[in-house]
Amino acid sequence: MDKLLKSLRAIAEPTRLRILAICAHAELTASDIVAILDQSQPRVSRHLKLLVTAGLLERNQEGNWAYYQTPYSSKNMELGRIIVGLIPKNSQILINDLDKLKKIKQSRSKLADEYFCNNAADWEILRKLHIDNDKIDAALLNNITIGKIGSLLDIGTGTGHILKILSPKVDKAIGIDKSHEMLTIARANIDKTQYPNVELRHGDMYNIAYDNNYFDMITIHMVLHYAEYPDLLLKEASRLLRPNGKVILVDFEPHTQEYLREDHAHKWLGFNDAKIKALMKNAELDYQCLLRIKSQSMSIGIWQGVKNN
Repeated sequence: MDKLLKSLRAIAEPTRLRILAICAHAELTASDIVAILDQSQPRVSRHLKLLVTAGLLERNQEGNWAYYQTPYSSKNMELGRIIVGLIPKNSQILINDLDKLKKIKQSRSKLADEYFCNNAADWEILRKLHIDNDKIDAALLNNITIGKIGSLLDIGTGTGHILKILSPKVDKAIGIDKSHEMLTIARANIDKTQYPNVELRHGDMYNIAYDNNYFDMITIHMVLHYAEYPDLLLKEASRLLRPNGKVILVDFEPHTQEYLREDHAHKWLGFNDAKIKALMKNAELDYQCLLRIKSQSMSIGIWQGVKNN
């Protein structure tokens, strides 16, 4: 009863109710919220602290910035959603706030577009590898989704593509990436109203800030060839998996495209079955090759590792 009353008191204030409403639509920084509400930073910060303390918002630090969002899985999740749902849709205050939020989302999209534009040459070269992404997506959906998965971690999430295609199959999906630029793109791509169970985090793939045995499934999609230490990456994934949890690994099979190492920072020119099997064995994962997808110039392997302890 005391916890419920504390949460209700935290909501029962006009500014905090507005904050809760806009954070239900997007993951926002304090500066974003200040711009939407047109209030001072200290005042907004006090309100945010109260909402976080009451468990109605989550605060996630990313470098010098902190992002706020409504929690997807917590005791106060339903309470926050119910209260936000009771706000009249024709409220002019809410309409104005959401209009300002739309402009912030548009600004994020512009930043993402500029990043892609500045790196257009790289993306165009990679597209010429003739990898059929639709086939890879279909294979992932067909091979790994039997029933609903509890929690998913996508390591090196990039633009958030894997999170988008797999989020309907999981209760909660988290993507981590070390690149702030790529996270900006992912946030522009992932609308919280459409993907409420998706979270994005800044993090180091060799030292991921979650407890042991936390996730039911981990995806490592076109990331391993960038990894300086593939063995450590697989060990970290294994640490995070619950017993019987699965790592799904998608990457190039061996190839001779040397320019990818020289021009695009690829550490490895693909992996054969023996190498993947050895990496998984070292990480105490049971190995299985799920599928190979061949193309004109490159081939992709999809492998699975199952944790049995």
